Amino acid sequence: MPYIKTFDRTQMMFCSWDAFVDEQSIARIIDAFVNSLDLQEFAVKEAATEGRPAYDPKGLYKLYIYGNRKSIRSSRKLAESCQVNIEVKWMLGGVEPDFRTISDFRKNNIESLKKIFHEFNRRISGAVEWGFTAVDGSKFNACNSKDSNFTKNKLDDRIKWLNAHTDEYLRILNDMDEREDLDDEIDKLTRETIENKLKEARERLARYEGYQKIMAETGASQLSLTDADAKLMKNKNGFAVAYNPQTAIDSNTHLIHDFQMTNQVTDHGLLHSTLVDIKKESPDQVIEVVADKGYQKADDMVKCLENGIIPNVILDDGKDGYEIEIEYQENETNLASTKSEELSKAIHAGQIPDAYKDAIESIEVKDVSRLVSDEQSEKETVESIYGSEEEMLARAKEGYFVRDPEKNLVYCPAGEILRQKCTRQNGSIRYANKMACRHCRNRDKCYKGKNKWKEIDFTKDRLEKPCKDWLKAEGKEVVIENRKSNGRFEMKKIVKLFLKPNREKTAQRMCLSEHPFGTIKRAMGAAYFLLKGLKKVEGEFALFCLGYNLERAKNLLGFEKMMELMTAI
Repeated sequence: MPYIKTFDRTQMMFCSWDAFVDEQSIARIIDAFVNSLDLQEFAVKEAATEGRPAYDPKGLYKLYIYGNRKSIRSSRKLAESCQVNIEVKWMLGGVEPDFRTISDFRKNNIESLKKIFHEFNRRISGAVEWGFTAVDGSKFNACNSKDSNFTKNKLDDRIKWLNAHTDEYLRILNDMDEREDLDDEIDKLTRETIENKLKEARERLARYEGYQKIMAETGASQLSLTDADAKLMKNKNGFAVAYNPQTAIDSNTHLIHDFQMTNQVTDHGLLHSTLVDIKKESPDQVIEVVADKGYQKADDMVKCLENGIIPNVILDDGKDGYEIEIEYQENETNLASTKSEELSKAIHAGQIPDAYKDAIESIEVKDVSRLVSDEQSEKETVESIYGSEEEMLARAKEGYFVRDPEKNLVYCPAGEILRQKCTRQNGSIRYANKMACRHCRNRDKCYKGKNKWKEIDFTKDRLEKPCKDWLKAEGKEVVIENRKSNGRFEMKKIVKLFLKPNREKTAQRMCLSEHPFGTIKRAMGAAYFLLKGLKKVEGEFALFCLGYNLERAKNLLGFEKMMELMTAI
C-alpha cells in the first residue's frame, strides 16, 4: 500500500503568514488580549529614545504568555522559538530578540505580570458566574539546592563534626612530630595531605560559624545561599527548598480566581490573606471558602469572619465544628448588614449576623479567668533558677529537658541542643533535633516512640520537663520545679462561638483545588521556578496561572466568545 505523498520542498508558495496559524489557535487569543492592553496602566518601562530601536513590549508579553502555556519557559528556548515556531513568528511579526533581551524584559517588568493576570480575570468575569472558593497550597521547587540551605540544627551538626575532625587532624600531626616514621603507617597520609585537610576543615568551620552568626543576628530560622527567600519544606517526596504559593480556585468554573505567593513552610494562617483581593472585588458580599486541615488556625478563621468570609475548614475525625474564643466588645449591631464592619461588631458583641446563621451554630458571652503575665517575668524566673548556660546543661544532664526562652532552644539530657520546629495550635512550641537523635548513643534511654527522633513541647510558662525513661534508667526520682513564670489571674469577658463548616462544600475541595496544581506542574511542566526572590517568583507564578486560565477559559467559553472578551476594554 503506498505511503501518503508529501509536498515538494522546492515548490514556490504564495500565502500570508496568517494562513499558517490555525483559525482557533490559542496564539490568536493571546495576540488579541495583549494588543488591547494599555501598557501605561501596568507601569511598563519605556524604551530609550536614543540608539537602536527597542522591541515592542507587547510582543515580548505575548512571547512569555505563550511560552508558559506551551512549556517553553527559559529565555534561551524562547529565543529559539522566535526563529523556528511559526505561531511565535506570527505573534511577534518576525522579530528575533536574543535571550538576553527576553530575560531583561521579564526582570524589568516582573511586577506587571500579576496585574496582567488580574486584568485577564476581569475581562472574563462578566461571562462567568463565580461560586464559592477553594484555597490550597503546593510546594514548587526554588532555584536553590538542599546543600545550599542551612537550618540551625544542620549548622550545629556540621560544626560539631568539623570540630571533631579538626581535633583528629591536630592529633595526627602531633603524633607525626613525635614519631618521624609515622608518615607511612597512617594509610600512607603525608604531612602535607593532613595539613591541607586541616586547612580545608578550618575554612569550612569559619564559613559555617559565619552563617550561624548571620542567623543569630537576623533571627532567621533558615539560610538559603542561592535564593535567600526560599525555605526548606516538606513535600510528598521528602524535603526540598521551595516556595508555597496559595491559589483560590472558583467552584463553578475551576478558574484560578487569585493567588498569593508565600515562603511559609505550612498553610497555617494563610486563609484570610489569600482572599483579601477577592473580597475587595465585592466588599458588601459574604463569600465562602473551603480548605483542608492545614488551615486549622483559630485566629485566621476569626479574621475571616470579621471580614465577611465564611471559612469551611475540614474537621478532624469525630468533630462537628470548631469552638472559637474571641474578645468581647460591646457594640451596637445591625444583624441584617453584610458589611465587614457590621459583621465584626456583631460577633464581638456575642450576636449571630443573619449572613452567618448557617455557619455559626451557637454563640454566647462568658466570664472566664485568664493568666496575665508580666513581660519580664519569664526572664526573671529563668535568671532566678539558672545562673548561666553551664548550669542549664548541668541540670539537663541530670535527666531533664531544659528550655532557654531567651535563645529559644532546649538542652536535652545528652547535652544536645533542640531547636524550634513549629508552634502548635494551642500556642506551645515544639522542639526537635533529628540529626542529633539519629546519632545519639543514649536514644533508648530517652525515647521509645514510633518516630526516629524526640519531639518535646513547651508552653511559655514552663522551663523544664523530666525525661522519665532517662531518670528511671538511672534510678532517680522525677522532680519538677518552677513550672510557671510569675503572673496573676484576672476575670475577662469573652465570646465563645461554635463554627460548623458546610460538609457538602468541603467534600468538593479536592476536586477543585488539586487539579490546577497538577495541570501546571505536569501538563505545563512548571513544577519549579527559574527566578530567585519572592517578588520575582510571584511574577513567574502569575504566568503559570494566566497560562492555565487561558486554556480553561477557552474550553469553558469557546474560541469566538474568548476573542470577543479579549478585545473588549
